[in-house]
Amino acid sequence: MTVRECYEAMGADYEDVAGRLRTDERIKKFVLKLLNDKSYDLLISSIESGDMKEAFRAAHTLKGVCQNLSVTKLYHSASELADRLRDGQEYGEDVAPLLELVKKDYALAMDCIQKLA
Repeated sequence: MTVRECYEAMGADYEDVAGRLRTDERIKKFVLKLLNDKSYDLLISSIESGDMKEAFRAAHTLKGVCQNLSVTKLYHSASELADRLRDGQEYGEDVAPLLELVKKDYALAMDCIQKLA
């Protein structure tokens, strides 16, 4: 799988990241780092333990990483979740569907990135 194919498969913006990082080698170097990023794991564990402030921080970090790498689909779902969790708001019924979307988008992104690796 090429870097462009990876980006297309995960609903990301290859042209945007290529404009910033310039080469496929550089893009690949940085996007592979997502495989070891702990923001998603922290998000899940924080929500499970009810620590909404830490869940917000994790969602916000994941959003920022995805924005910098133009992982657009995951960026948008993480952004929606981070906005909902802002100010340590309690877990409500509206959080579950947002979290499920992040989980789905994250799984897709990780699958594509692993194929790239």
